[in-house]
Amino acid sequence: MPADRILIVDDEEAIREIVHSMLTMAGYRCHQAGSGVEALAILESGEQFELMLSDLMMGEMDGIALLERTKEKYPDMPVVMVTAVHDISVALAAIRNGAYDYLLKPFEREQLLAITRRALENRRLKVENRSYQTNLEALVTARTEQLRQTMQDLERSYDITLEALGDALDLKDAETEGHSKRVTAFTITIARAKNLPGEKIRIIARGAFLHDIGKMAIPDSILRKPGALTQEEIAIMQEHCYRGYQMLRKIPFLTEAAEIVYSHQERWDGTGYPRGLKGNEIPLGARLFSIADTLDAIMSDRPYRAAQPFSAARDEIVRWSGRQFDPEVVEVFKTIPESIWHDLRKEIDQQTSHFAYSQKMAAKA
Repeated sequence: MPADRILIVDDEEAIREIVHSMLTMAGYRCHQAGSGVEALAILESGEQFELMLSDLMMGEMDGIALLERTKEKYPDMPVVMVTAVHDISVALAAIRNGAYDYLLKPFEREQLLAITRRALENRRLKVENRSYQTNLEALVTARTEQLRQTMQDLERSYDITLEALGDALDLKDAETEGHSKRVTAFTITIARAKNLPGEKIRIIARGAFLHDIGKMAIPDSILRKPGALTQEEIAIMQEHCYRGYQMLRKIPFLTEAAEIVYSHQERWDGTGYPRGLKGNEIPLGARLFSIADTLDAIMSDRPYRAAQPFSAARDEIVRWSGRQFDPEVVEVFKTIPESIWHDLRKEIDQQTSHFAYSQKMAAKA
C-alpha cells in the first residue's frame, strides 16, 4: 500500500527539514513548500496529498490565508496548523475555519507523529463514509428504479387482466362489443384535452374501461333480452353500478376507479342513479365518461335504430349540458376536432374485429 503523502509548508527551511526527516523516517512521503504561494502552486499542479502541515505565521501568504484557499478545493485533505504558544488564539480560530488541529512549537517527534496519525485516520474515515453514502445512494436509486419498474410491470399485468375481463363482458353482451374500448379511448381524449396529469388519466381510464363490469352479475335473461325490460328488470339492470363497485373496491389499485364505476350513471342535475349525486359530488372521471359514453352510444348501431353522425351526437351533448353533463366538461369536449373521434373509432373497431376473428378461429380449432 503506498505511503501517505504529506505537504510541509513553512518559511523556515530548518524547521521544514526537521519535520521532513521525522515524517520520512516514520514511512511517510513528504514534499516541502517555503510559502503559502508555493504550496498552492504545488497543489494546483495536480499533486495529491493526504495531509498538509502548515506554519501559521508566514510572509507573503500566512497559514490562515492558505487554509481559506484550500479547504473548499481540497476538502479531503486535512490541515494541521503549526504555531507558537503566543499564537494559540489564532490557531483556534483556524480550527473554527476548517483546520483539523494545531501543533505547538517546539514539539517532540511523538507529538508530531500522533497528530499526523489522527489527522490521516480522520481523513480515511471521512472518505470511507462518503464512499459508503455514495454507494448507498446508488443502491437506493437502483432499488427504487427496480421497484418502480416492478410496479409498472405489475400494473401492466393488472391492465392486461382487466382487458381480458372487458373482452369477456363483450362476449357476454354482444350488443356492446368494442364499447368498453371505444368509450375508454374517448374518455382519455377528453381527459387529455382537460390537461389532467398522467396518473389521474390512468385511473380514469380504468374506471371507464370497467364501467359495465357489474353486468357480469346481471342474469343473461335480462342482459340479452331482445324486447323492452319491465320495471322490475330495469331495477335489476341498474344494480350493475353497485355490483361493479363491490367487485372492484377491495382491490387497492382500483379503489378510485371503483368510484367511477359506481357513479357512471349519475347526472349533473342529480336525476341519475344509483345515488342521485349532483354536480361536483360526481367524481370527475364519471363526468368525463358520461360524455364519452353518450357519444359512443349515439354513433353506434342499436337494434332499435341505426348509428347517427357525430354532428347529432355533438348537438345532443351540448343540448343536455348543465342537466345530464358537466357544462365545463362539455366546453372541453367541444374543442376536440371531429376527426379525432372518427380515427379512434376506426382504430378500435379494427382491433375488435381482429379479436372476434381470432375467437371464431379458436372455436373451430
